[in-house]
Amino acid sequence: MGSEETRNEWHSMNAEEVIKKLSTSLKGLSEEEARRRLEKFGPNELKERKRVTVIEIFLNQFKDIFVLMLLAATVISFLIGETVDAIVIAAIVILNAIVGFIQEYRSEKAMEAMRKLTSPKARVIRNGKEVLIDAREVVPGDILLLEAGDRIAADARIIEAIDLKLDEAVLTGESTPVNKTIEKIPKETKISDRKNCVFMATHVIYGRGKAVVTATGMNTEFGKIAEMVQEIEEEETPLKRKLEDFAKKLAKLIIVICIIIFALEVYELVFIEKITGGPSLIKGLVEEFMTAVALAVSAVPEGLPAVVTVSLALGARELAKKNAIIRKLSSAETLGSTTVICSDKTGTLTKGEMTVRKIFVNGEIINVSGVGYDSKGEFLKGNKQINPEKDEHLLTLLRIGVLCNNASYAEGKITGDPTEGALLVAAYKAKITKEELEKEFPRLHEIPFSSERKRMTTIHQVGKKKVAYVKGAPEIILARCTHIYEKDMIRRLSEKDKKEILKTNEEMASEALRVLAMAYREVPEKFKEDEVEDKLIFVGLMGMIDPPREEAKEANRVCVEAGIKTVMITGDHKLTAIAIAKEIGMLKEGDKVLTGEELDKMSDEEFEKIVENVRVYARVSPEHKMKIVKALKKRGHIVAMTGDGVNDAPALKQADIGIAMGITGTDVSKEAADMVLADDNFATIVNAVKGGRVIYDNIRKFVFFLLRCNFDELGIIGIFALLGLPLPLSAPMILWINLVTDGGPAIALSMEPPEEDVMKRPPRDPKQGVLYGRFASILASFFTQFFGTAGIFCLSYYIWKEPLQEAMTMAFIQATFQELATVWNCRSEKKSVFRMNPFTNKFLVIAVLASLVLTASLTIVPVFQQMFGTVALSLTDWIIVIAIGSVGFLIVPEVFYGRKIWKWV
Repeated sequence: MGSEETRNEWHSMNAEEVIKKLSTSLKGLSEEEARRRLEKFGPNELKERKRVTVIEIFLNQFKDIFVLMLLAATVISFLIGETVDAIVIAAIVILNAIVGFIQEYRSEKAMEAMRKLTSPKARVIRNGKEVLIDAREVVPGDILLLEAGDRIAADARIIEAIDLKLDEAVLTGESTPVNKTIEKIPKETKISDRKNCVFMATHVIYGRGKAVVTATGMNTEFGKIAEMVQEIEEEETPLKRKLEDFAKKLAKLIIVICIIIFALEVYELVFIEKITGGPSLIKGLVEEFMTAVALAVSAVPEGLPAVVTVSLALGARELAKKNAIIRKLSSAETLGSTTVICSDKTGTLTKGEMTVRKIFVNGEIINVSGVGYDSKGEFLKGNKQINPEKDEHLLTLLRIGVLCNNASYAEGKITGDPTEGALLVAAYKAKITKEELEKEFPRLHEIPFSSERKRMTTIHQVGKKKVAYVKGAPEIILARCTHIYEKDMIRRLSEKDKKEILKTNEEMASEALRVLAMAYREVPEKFKEDEVEDKLIFVGLMGMIDPPREEAKEANRVCVEAGIKTVMITGDHKLTAIAIAKEIGMLKEGDKVLTGEELDKMSDEEFEKIVENVRVYARVSPEHKMKIVKALKKRGHIVAMTGDGVNDAPALKQADIGIAMGITGTDVSKEAADMVLADDNFATIVNAVKGGRVIYDNIRKFVFFLLRCNFDELGIIGIFALLGLPLPLSAPMILWINLVTDGGPAIALSMEPPEEDVMKRPPRDPKQGVLYGRFASILASFFTQFFGTAGIFCLSYYIWKEPLQEAMTMAFIQATFQELATVWNCRSEKKSVFRMNPFTNKFLVIAVLASLVLTASLTIVPVFQQMFGTVALSLTDWIIVIAIGSVGFLIVPEVFYGRKIWKWV
């Protein structure tokens, strides 16, 4: 069956040796032997990691430290008899969990809908007969039958190949079809260059052949990558890390404040009130402890987890509308903090569709516009558009490309070889269709392409003549040409002509174009196949490439403007990668280009020193991609990785955020990703980047708002309790302010439209806290709200001698109004309420008005008066509280933004 040592060396053996080592034959395995091997090696399928259950998705919503703080607050509130508080806080926690659960459950369901079987069926030879079996039943030693359109069921060594070409982009990133052979190759040959092997999940696009299976399931190259993906430990998103860090520091701060207050209360109890023993001391200590705990509960921003979750869910919904499916809520903002995007080339930056870009005919270069298989395009000489129908030389060249062709083109889709498909699309732009040409010039014979011949010929009936049309490698075709069609005449092909044509070929190849030469000749009625391709008439060259998406160029431009570095990582050739990167604008003067071979020669330390300057990586493997992502992360970057192939999956998992393609992406890559692009469009990433930044900005805004409005209550209750004075605010009032007054506007802030410079500023420093640069403003708000609430209470109760309930009501309304005034200066980090149109966020207008009306109703409706201990206020009282509360409009961001008073926030 082959030892462990030979398992990865099948390509370096000849076909007969491989068959012998695998104990099989050209007649295939017997059914009995196949069953035995199936038991030994197991089904030919990838082992999936255990799927997250519905219950696990729900329970995961309770792992957030803020949620744990709220759960503790719920239990404590219940224990100290504050049942209403406990019920309200518990309801918030459950609501938060439900919102997060619904979003992540929907994402999992969307992913399930996108999953496809790797290869449901396979044609093999068993007992000398061709049979169709489930792909999962394929075993090592089976003889696979390969034809155009087949998806390869397992890794195998080719033992017969007739014009066999495969699309291996899904595994290697190689954009052009790979010509396969049966010849053995050196042992050290990389996977992407193993021309005598086929690999699981790749596609046969041309020709036919046979191959003996060498590996199945998790032992395939596909399976090894899947295993690598599953072994990578998931890391928390930057937002989650920051919020958890913030929550821990906030919890420590609250505990320290409460310990200080408790200690001062005990000091007052023992040394001032002289209570030193017995039941009175115990009762007093319990009461003071409960007061301290109640203060801690009041200081916890109850609405924060719910608002964060709602904000992420709303952001994820908006991104989904723009074809970016978020698999985990916390990943929604991560893209907004990205400093580097590592993107696969094939099908991501490019369309994955070969396109004719340049034509050399009649001694001139003609440029062809258009991208991919879209039939819209023009023919240009310099900047001047030409009519191909009036250029006989160009028409002749295009006709050869169409007639000497086995692909088909319909409704923007190609069936067959992508290179041949590009020729059909180019002709279609000149209103030449294969169907019409083949009716007019029916095919009589074909001499097929092979990797040894490097050319293809078809013979057609043209009127009463027979004409051979030939295409192939320029140097091969030129060697067989004796004449050239130029300037409306056929003349002898000189050595000078050949040198000029080869020079043009080299210039086109240097632009990473794949070049084909076209020629023809009349053949006698009774022709000999070995003479048909001699004495040809040269017509011209056609150069093609898998071009960059037009939207990718704009996406890269926006990323540059936003301070995000874009890096191309591809399995394709260096020359091709450089050409595409330059056209997109990713590669500039001074930037480095590395190949996988060069990367192998570097130590991790050497690589980390230059990683910042490398913009293009070519001919790389999945292991290289992991190395690149790790090096960038070590340099402090937040890394996003886009891709669609199996080769991208490990790096997708390793990156801070992995972005898979929804249409062309493999199931393995989608499973590894945090985000899936439903339209496979690189430009969608620009919208996702913008959306991520907006989400994070808005999270900062409402966290800032909630913190600005939370600590004044802690200070007021703590100081008044310490002084033994009546409290200005009751527990229901504090809960109302924290949940109703703050909750609606906070959620409305999460819907704040993007600021003008959202994509014109560099990514935020990953080390910055969620409240970086905002503490001075929080401190200013604390003092204005503390003195506003305490001041109005003291004026009313001690100076004006109003009843306690009226003084508390005035303090409550003032605190509410000042917080609703404060929210308007939380909409931007750099603009105050006086420089912004309030109606650009209609949700905030509605939320503030609703809070005002509801809060006012607490002073009017009798049942609410009884519940909250409020009374009706006079017109004078309203004017006073509104006037003092309006101070909230004056704490403007222009004055306080960026003042780093406290480093950790």
